[in-house]
Amino acid sequence: MATVLSSVLAFFQSFPLDLFLIQTVNGIVTGMILALILATLLVGLFGAAMQITTLRPLIGRDPLTTILATFGISLILQNYALWQFGPVARKIQEPYTGHFNLFYLEYPWYRLLIAGLSAAIIGGFWLFLKYGKFGIWIRATTQDRIMAQAMGIPVPLVYTAAFAIGAGMAAASGVLFGPLVGVNHTMGLDWVLKAFIVVVVGGMGNLGGSIAAAIFISLLESYASIWMSPAQAVIVSFVVLIFTLLFRPTGLFVPTPK
Repeated sequence: MATVLSSVLAFFQSFPLDLFLIQTVNGIVTGMILALILATLLVGLFGAAMQITTLRPLIGRDPLTTILATFGISLILQNYALWQFGPVARKIQEPYTGHFNLFYLEYPWYRLLIAGLSAAIIGGFWLFLKYGKFGIWIRATTQDRIMAQAMGIPVPLVYTAAFAIGAGMAAASGVLFGPLVGVNHTMGLDWVLKAFIVVVVGGMGNLGGSIAAAIFISLLESYASIWMSPAQAVIVSFVVLIFTLLFRPTGLFVPTPK
């Protein structure tokens, strides 16, 4: 639980820095694909450096220290973004501005592009974890760190690579999400609790469960917004979180052990 929460704090609180970096990259190079690649690589390297310098010395200690360390880094990143770019929200231009009709509604092409690229990224990550050598190392380290190290798996390298992958994926999500909303230094706060809820409801260490939980919670909030305001519909996700922790703390989408 502490590892998940610290990862969420580390990367989603650095969301503004990722997005400001993406906006800078977009101003230098033309094309969303180049911005996506460059931002993912740069933030991934930053995540690896942060894990080596800050979190690796804390391995084996009280998990609370990891949470406090990543929370402190997130505050530093937020204030750096505020100092460097100012408090005024910025807008990133959408690369595609067209619309198409979907069930009597005008739906933007860019949202369809986001859905396709997100599915491709998640699918590639699942294949990497399932069949890639390093992905197998990550799964083995997650299940039993001591046994994995005894079998010759370089556990410190696995930790660093996993953290870098998480940072890179957060940057990729920033590239895709940035054009939809105004960018400011505190926008990462909106995603910290939601990401944490998805992980808890989906099940720790369960990628498929997290995907299913994200879709499930999004649909619940969308349906709830029909009868109440969108601000109040967010309460539904917290209700699901509470019931999950009370009656199925391992997650709703984790197979029941036999």
